[in-house]
Amino acid sequence: MKERSVHFYSAGYKLDGKLYLPDDCKPGEKRPAIIPNSGYMGLNEFYPRLFAQNLTEAGFVCLGFDYRGFAESEGKPGRVLVDEQVEDIVNAITFLGLQEEVDPGRIGLIGWAMAAAHVVRVAAADRRVKAVAALNGFFNGERWLRSVHSYVDFHKLLETVEEDRIRRVTTGSSLLEDPFIHYPLDPATHDVVRQELMPRPAFGKPVALEFTESLLRMNAEKIAGDISPTPLFVAHGKYNLLHPPEESLSFFEAAGEPKEWHWIEGKHNDFMFQSHPVFQELMEKLKRFFSVL
Repeated sequence: MKERSVHFYSAGYKLDGKLYLPDDCKPGEKRPAIIPNSGYMGLNEFYPRLFAQNLTEAGFVCLGFDYRGFAESEGKPGRVLVDEQVEDIVNAITFLGLQEEVDPGRIGLIGWAMAAAHVVRVAAADRRVKAVAALNGFFNGERWLRSVHSYVDFHKLLETVEEDRIRRVTTGSSLLEDPFIHYPLDPATHDVVRQELMPRPAFGKPVALEFTESLLRMNAEKIAGDISPTPLFVAHGKYNLLHPPEESLSFFEAAGEPKEWHWIEGKHNDFMFQSHPVFQELMEKLKRFFSVL
């Protein structure tokens, strides 16, 4: 895989990225292309690059980038709003279509975890997307938050959100908190995050509480039917305790054809390693799915 450092702009912010090219990509050749997108607190150097490493072997050009405010991308530190990340993906499509190695009529999206909802929202509204894959995601923010909090804790969350809304109006700023205060990790995911991600200096910075409000308002499932006729691939870990499988099952049922389902024989990210057979099985499914490009 060949790599080229790139940047593009989204809402005036300069976003940092990498263009990943197949080793056999020839000058003047136009290839189908895929943008793998990070989930919550994710960075391009983690899963987007891992997906690209495998997809370039199958002949795809890939673009990985960091959302505004993450790693080397410009933006207000701690500001994580789902609608703004969706906007970043839309602008990434425009940039990718301008690259000399890319056929702009054959662009697909992958959304990992929280970005699963991002990419289906983009695909439902933007016909430049010719295929979309949503992996280990959730598609209704309020429903998911209710599912991972007790009744009492969820109502405390709502009180905190209301207090922060008042704070933003009266002081001009949202309170910065631990990024997982309202996004609780299950034990298996926490172990992977602690071992693989936390040691990276760009990971785990405080996040403004406005994020939680943006999540409460997110409902990608209501536009699931608008994705059709764009091909849709949905995969979910059978034993995922971070994002319950019911989230993807409900979304998949609401979506129109053509669509494809894949059960992942794993949890949330316990299999997200190059040499893991479950990851390689997922990649084979994705390569076949994106052959429609």
